[in-house]
Formats: sequence, structure tokens, C-alpha cells
Amino acid sequence: MKDAASHPLVVETQASPRDVSVLEDGLSQFNADATGIRDGELLCVFLRGSEQEVVGGAYGWTWGGACYVRYLFLPTEMRGRGLGTRVMNEVEGAARARGCRQIILETHDFQASDFYRRLGFAITGQVEDYPRGHSCLTMVKRLDGG
Repeated sequence: MKDAASHPLVVETQASPRDVSVLEDGLSQFNADATGIRDGELLCVFLRGSEQEVVGGAYGWTWGGACYVRYLFLPTEMRGRGLGTRVMNEVEGAARARGCRQIILETHDFQASDFYRRLGFAITGQVEDYPRGHSCLTMVKRLDGG
């Protein structure tokens, strides 16, 4: 392998899904090698429109007895109708079926922290001033009663 000096660093504002997958796949392989836990699996719950296009839903994964929700999104006009709860109930059902004991996610104080609290999530971490004037919250819901 070439030394580090022979690899140019390029700062980009757009990334192809293929380029990002190099990072995701490499990190997943490293994590599996480091822990010996190789049960990682994507978890997607999509709301689809009349043309079967994705209009909202959740994206994340399960790994090592935990479920991580990376994205949950519903268009403004779909909020307040119980769809977010339905999506998260599907996520929780799939997580339980895969043997997960907790669901982890991050949100900002101006996003859906109250929604997640109503679903049984608790704040376990907070980063102030991300973004400026707000906080990033780590939230967890235990699935094993603990």
C-alpha cells in the first residue's frame, strides 16, 4: 500500500452514494472485526406515495443487541396524524424481533425530542451549541424493561 503522502486529500461538498459506502462498509468491517459481532443489518421503514416513491419513514440498523435510528422524517403535512408513531412502532417491533434490548437515536432540541419522550425515550447525552444556539440530544429507549 502506498504511504499516506501519496494519497491526496480532497474536501468535497457532495459525495456519491458509492463513495460514502466505502466508508460505511469499511467501518462496519472494522467494527465486526474488533468486536466479533457480525449480526449488523439495515432497518428501513418507508412510507410510500401513490407512485411507490418514498415520502417519509425511518432508516437505521441493528447490531449487537441494539437498534440505531439514523433518520426519521415525515413531510410537514403528514405530521400530527400518528404516522410517526406507526413508523416508530414498526421500528421497535423489528428491533425486538432481532433481539435488540434498546433503541438509540440522536435528535436536536428543535426537532422531535418531545415526540420521542412520549414514545418512552430518555435523554442520555447532550451536546450544547450544536448547532449554534441549540443542543444535540442522544436518546435511548430500553426494550427489556430495564
